[in-house]
Amino acid sequence: MTTLPYHAGPRLALPTPTTARAAPVAGRSPLWAVLGASAWMATVGNLALWRELAALGQLQGLRGLLLGLGLAGIVMALTTALASLLAWHRTLKPALALLLLVTAASLHFMLAYRIVIDPSMLVNVLQTDAHEAADLLSARLLATLALAGGLPVLLLWRLPLHHGGAGRQALRNLGLLLGSLAMALALLLALFQPLASLMRNHKALRYQMSPLNSVWALGSVAAQPLHGGAGVLQPLGRDAQLGPSHAAGRKPPLLVLVLGETGRSGNFGLNGYDRDTTPALARLDVASLRNVWSCGTSTAASVPCMFSHLGREAYGAREHDTENLLDVLQHAGLAVLWIDNQSGCKGVCERVPHVSTSAGTDPMLCPDGSCQDMVMLQGLEQRIAALPAERRARGVVVVMHQMGSHGPAYSKRSPPQAKRFLPECTSAQLQDCSPQALVNAYDNSIAYTDQFLAATVGWLQRQTEASTAMVYLGDHGESLGENNLYLHGLPYAVAPDVQKRVPWITWLSADWQRRSGVHTACLRQQADVRRSHDDWFHSVLGLLDVHTSVYRPEHDIYAACAAG
Repeated sequence: MTTLPYHAGPRLALPTPTTARAAPVAGRSPLWAVLGASAWMATVGNLALWRELAALGQLQGLRGLLLGLGLAGIVMALTTALASLLAWHRTLKPALALLLLVTAASLHFMLAYRIVIDPSMLVNVLQTDAHEAADLLSARLLATLALAGGLPVLLLWRLPLHHGGAGRQALRNLGLLLGSLAMALALLLALFQPLASLMRNHKALRYQMSPLNSVWALGSVAAQPLHGGAGVLQPLGRDAQLGPSHAAGRKPPLLVLVLGETGRSGNFGLNGYDRDTTPALARLDVASLRNVWSCGTSTAASVPCMFSHLGREAYGAREHDTENLLDVLQHAGLAVLWIDNQSGCKGVCERVPHVSTSAGTDPMLCPDGSCQDMVMLQGLEQRIAALPAERRARGVVVVMHQMGSHGPAYSKRSPPQAKRFLPECTSAQLQDCSPQALVNAYDNSIAYTDQFLAATVGWLQRQTEASTAMVYLGDHGESLGENNLYLHGLPYAVAPDVQKRVPWITWLSADWQRRSGVHTACLRQQADVRRSHDDWFHSVLGLLDVHTSVYRPEHDIYAACAAG
């Protein structure tokens, strides 16, 4: 058998692997995310603004429609300009998400309580504590956050974006910034006449434009330390000395200053209210001033101002921070103690002994994690005894900072056995309560303050080794639904009088009246004389007979009676 030679056939060429081309990156331009989020915030996020404009009759007819659309366009354009500064790969989505959630939270509180977002309101938010924050939680808040904030954030997070290179991003962001600013300017010029008139007559509207109001408030608060060295503390009243009423052999003074929280002057029975909310004080020999005006409309604004020597207008324009009333009292050699049942002293008590009772554990006085004001009287003798003995020998000043009538949880400010006016509002959604139930809850808190002040006087009357006195002054007032306004904190220029008019009540023991020459009957004659927080600093110095060059007798409400 013949073997045929083997011939290899033609080789099959196998395909060699080739480098695959990269598929184009899927995703939308970040411009869509910025414009979409800005449009949502300018429209849905500003429902409170549109409600206010509708109530003012500004959205009626074609002219009103154009005004509303133009204003929404301005807000959207300015929000877009703001977002363009953050429209980078790693920052865009987090920044837009934060703005959306802040806008949603602002929307809830502006709709629910008709507040506005300005620097003082932001300070209130930053200085609030867990108990106050818990009082504001509600199903409606969560629903607003979920629908007005959470939903657009979810859509934003699921949206694929293609940013491109760094150079392309920079050019796009610059173009977006310039284009949006140009659009805002064009709309502003087109609507200047009606907008100028509207903002001039209704100044609070400028604080309702979200999220611009929150961003501006944050920037204003953050920049405060840069204004004129405001953070540098200047000495005050270092020349303070005790006057002749402190002569050897006399009982040392013991003065309790009660710093009231959210006290409306008009809801105190002593001041002519048609309800007897202050029966305990009425049985005591007290003088009540009913024409007193606060430094601000919030605790954060009023408390530092009233303990300053400057007065409301000068305090707002100050170039630097100074020591306050409590420092001057210490310079004079007195013992000073601050007891806080609130969210802090707003910096006033930093240089004096201070203690907080707001986290007490007494099951009767602290049933829900926050304490009723009576807790401040517990162990008071021991707290005073712990102060330096040489200072106590000259005199003691105790400041008690109340929880008082802090809202919106007015019903929590009085224990069950102290509730005289029923039914009362128990909801944080104050607009859901009937007007009478809301007033009942607030008046119950005033009635409990009446009991607390009377108990404080009773405690003072038992301190027989001292010459005793008590002065109560509210920090600001409150809106209880008048003109659909609730709570407090509106800018001072537009706030209603009920947020600015506060009670000032004085009790002097017989010994104090003899040593000071200030008699309660004389003080009662000043009940309707206009006074303000501007007088607090100087009145306390005068009442304690502390002499210093910073004292101004014209601002001392007790000086006229002492002279008489």
